[in-house]
Amino acid sequence: MGDDAQAIYSFRAATVRNILDFPMHFPDATTITLEQNYRSNRPILELANAVIGGAAEGYGKQLWTEESGGTRPVLATCPDQQCQAEAVCQTILEHYEAGTALKEQAVLFRTAHHSDLLEVELGRRRIPFVKYGGLRFLEAGHVRDLLAALRMIENPWDELAWMRVLQLADGIGPASANRMVETLGVRQSARDGHDPLVAFCADPCGAGATHRARDDLTSLAAALDTCRTAALPTGVQVELLRYALEPMIRRRYDRPEPRLADLDALARMASDFVSRDRLVAELTLDPPVSTGDLAGKPSLEDDWLTLSTVHSAKGGEWGVVHVIHAADGAFPSDMATGNDQSVDEERRLFYVALTRARRHLHIYAPLRYHHGDPAGWTDKHSYAQRTRFLPPSVDGLLDHRAIRSALDVPVPAAAIPVTGRVDVVLRGLW
Repeated sequence: MGDDAQAIYSFRAATVRNILDFPMHFPDATTITLEQNYRSNRPILELANAVIGGAAEGYGKQLWTEESGGTRPVLATCPDQQCQAEAVCQTILEHYEAGTALKEQAVLFRTAHHSDLLEVELGRRRIPFVKYGGLRFLEAGHVRDLLAALRMIENPWDELAWMRVLQLADGIGPASANRMVETLGVRQSARDGHDPLVAFCADPCGAGATHRARDDLTSLAAALDTCRTAALPTGVQVELLRYALEPMIRRRYDRPEPRLADLDALARMASDFVSRDRLVAELTLDPPVSTGDLAGKPSLEDDWLTLSTVHSAKGGEWGVVHVIHAADGAFPSDMATGNDQSVDEERRLFYVALTRARRHLHIYAPLRYHHGDPAGWTDKHSYAQRTRFLPPSVDGLLDHRAIRSALDVPVPAAAIPVTGRVDVVLRGLW
């Protein structure tokens, strides 16, 4: 027994041909389609049938249910990814206030990093969650590296932050970092008037650094000093640190490009914070995953939201499901559109996401995607179109909603420093 519409594991060498070609290999076999659905309501099934009906091949099932009523799935069009994260959180809380527990809700996505901005927004709103498939955004090593640099500015006597950041420099290991911490006086009391960050910024290589680390530490000290002394917007400060850390991130981690993209996302998110200390307080001093790191997974009596890749969610079901990034390039993935077979598998994956919902289904489609700009000259972005799996022919099955974002607060001219990297500072004005 199998369901061709849920064959989504080709990356594990599984193929839908095992199901589609079964009658050819066993001509005496009888095909029985199980079309009655006991999970989802009628409007959700009508949309799911329309989506899978666009596949090039399949058994052509029409799922139905005896359950009457139900609301049409919502298609929320969002200006960008950050607005999407805010809209998802707001909708989750609305269902929660209406009596749907967090455990009865799930956010599904095509790829693990698609939940990065959402995880930060959930943390800001203190909405507990468990993620399946991929690593939590704030748990990723490269993100913790940048947050540690921010902690150094806010608290120059944070020994753990110094040890983490110093060891990113070329040729600096635990023993060398420990000697530098000792030389800089990080372990001294703040009451004696000594500030180790001021000392480091004044002479980054005078604390016993190796010759190999000279370039890394000089660049880092310049960025830290600018963030410490100039009245820069929070997002611009994070960008400055991101560019200072980039050579070290590239050297320390494999597949650096997605990691740098994560730091770009962190910089965009940081622009929503009015001050650096607020950002540090919410994301590092009291991180949303701090207790979870020690306590492990929530116990059965706790309430939490599920975040999951669609692959990891197969077999699960929730009263309310939120499917994010329903835009071409994200869903289907731009890495999986090379041929018709790949596109069909992406369609089946989208179908699986839709059919995890029992009562309410929310689909979110960002219109604009921001991208990291290696040169640092522009606010680079591109416009997206909604996923090809929701063509105009299904519009009548959807409840269309346009999500609006608040206007950005302009940066006053007095806040513009005369030092620092000019192109990064200018970008903070738009």
